[in-house]
Amino acid sequence: MAIDYSLYLVTDSTKAILEDKDLAAVVREAVEGGVTIVQYRDKTSETAELIRMGKILHSITSAHNIPLLINDRVDVAHAVGAEGVHLGQDDMDIETAKLLLEPNAIIGITCSTLEEARAATKAGASYLGIGTVFATPTKQNTKSIIGVHGTRAILEGLSAMEERVNTVAIGGINASNVQRVLYQSKAISKCLDGVAIVSGIISAADPRAAAARLQGLIAEPPAFAIVSQESPDTSVQDLLARVPGVITKVVHEKPLCHNMTNLVVQNLAANVAHAIGASPIMANFGEEAEDLARNGGSLVVNMGTVTPDGIANYLLAIQAYNRNGGPVLFDPVGAGATKIRREAVKSLIGGGYFDVIKGNESEIKTVLGQADQQQKGVDSSSSTASNRDKALLVQELALKERNIAVLTGSTDYLSDGTRTYMISNGSPYLSKITGSGCVLGTTIAAYLVANKPDKLLATLAAMLVFEIAAERASERSDVKGPGTFVPAFLDELCNVTGETLKGNLKWLNAAKVEAIDPHAAEA
Repeated sequence: MAIDYSLYLVTDSTKAILEDKDLAAVVREAVEGGVTIVQYRDKTSETAELIRMGKILHSITSAHNIPLLINDRVDVAHAVGAEGVHLGQDDMDIETAKLLLEPNAIIGITCSTLEEARAATKAGASYLGIGTVFATPTKQNTKSIIGVHGTRAILEGLSAMEERVNTVAIGGINASNVQRVLYQSKAISKCLDGVAIVSGIISAADPRAAAARLQGLIAEPPAFAIVSQESPDTSVQDLLARVPGVITKVVHEKPLCHNMTNLVVQNLAANVAHAIGASPIMANFGEEAEDLARNGGSLVVNMGTVTPDGIANYLLAIQAYNRNGGPVLFDPVGAGATKIRREAVKSLIGGGYFDVIKGNESEIKTVLGQADQQQKGVDSSSSTASNRDKALLVQELALKERNIAVLTGSTDYLSDGTRTYMISNGSPYLSKITGSGCVLGTTIAAYLVANKPDKLLATLAAMLVFEIAAERASERSDVKGPGTFVPAFLDELCNVTGETLKGNLKWLNAAKVEAIDPHAAEA
C-alpha cells in the first residue's frame, strides 16, 4: 500500500473536541472528504473499547484503501489488524515495536528536536510526527512547541542524512495556517510530506467539507507565495532598468496601503503614501482588516507601540492579508529593547507570514535571535559589523523566513536569500526626524503591490525613490534643518515620481547599488 501522508487525521474522543458526535461517523465523513491516513488516539478508554472502536474505524479506512494507525498501543494495533502504530518518545521503542508488528507495519514517532528525529530515522521509523508546531488546548507546554522555524530546522537536519524518512507536522494546524506551515517549513532539499489535523476536522460541524477544504489548501500554494515564471534579474543594471516600470505601476494602480502604526507617525505616513501615488488608510482595529484586505492592497505592521490588544489586532490583520494574498511588511521597532517586545516579535512571526521584514541592525538580530545586547530604544546602536556581516544577516533572515529582509542604516542591505545588495543612498536628515524608517515601510509596502512576482525588485525600487528623494531634498537651498527637510522631502518624493512618469530618469543616475556576496572574503 502506497502511503499518502498529506492529510493525516488524528482522532480525539474527548467531549471538548468530539462533543456529542459519533467518532466512526466523523472518521467516515473525513475519509470521504479527502483524509489520506488516520491515527486512532484515545488515552482514556479500556482496552476492550479501544479494540472495538479500532475495528470499526479499520473497516472504514480499509474500504477507502488508506492506513489506520493506533496511538501508543501495539497490542491494540495487532488485535485490530491496523497498518501500524504511532509512538511517543516515552512509549515503546521502535526496535521492540518492529519485533511485535508485521514486517511492513507503519511505525511513526513524535519528535520535537533534531536529535530525536535523527535517532528515530536511524532506528527505521516510517515517518516522523514533528511538533508541537503551535500551542493547542491540550499542548501548552512551551518547551515542546517548536513553531514553523523549529520544524524547518529539523527538516534541514534530516536532509543531510543518508537515510530517508517521511515527515508530518502536528500541533495546532488548521485551515488558517496549514499553507503557511507547508510553505515556511520547507528546507532547501526537504519538505513536509503532510500535516496532522485534530480539532480542525474532529470538531467541525461538517467533517467531510472540512477535510475537503484542507486537502484543497494543501494542494495549492498560499496566496502570498507568488512565484514568477521568469528568472529574476540579478545584475544591478537589469534591476535598475526595471525600476521606472514599478513606479509607473504604483501610480496607475494607486494601491491601498493599510498602516497599523503609532499615532506619532500616521500623518507623515499618509503624506508619503500620497506623494508616491498610493492610497493610505490608518486602521489599527484588526477586525477591519478582512474587508480592507479584499481591496488588493498591502499592510504595514509597525511595532512602535506594544500592547496586548495591539498584538491581537496585528495578528488578525496579518492573517487577513495572508488569506487574501496582500503583501505584509513588518517593522519590528525597538524589538530588542524589552522582554515584552522580544516576546511580541515571536508572537507575530509565529502568527503569520511577512513578505518583507525591515529593521535596523539591532532589530534584525533580535528577529533572528542573535541579539548580543539589549537595544536602548527604537534607534540602532553603534555597529562594528562589516558589510559582509550585515549582508549575511539579511541573507540569513530572508532564507529563514522565505521572504525579503531589509537592514537599514547609513548603508542599507537587501536580500531575498539568493540576491543580496548594498544601497548607499539617503540623507543624514532621515535619522533626525521621527518615523523616517516607519514611512520607508509604507513606501515599500505600496510598491510590493505593484510588483508581486519580484518582491526584491519592488523593495529596491521603493528604497531608491525614498532615499534619492531624501538626498535631493537635503541639497535644496530652502532646507535649513530637519524642520524644513520634511516638506521638501515630500515634494521630492512627488517630483521623482512625476519625472519618472514623464520619462525623465536622470534622478536614477544617483542610485548607489552594489551586489554583494555575503560568503565572499572581504577585500
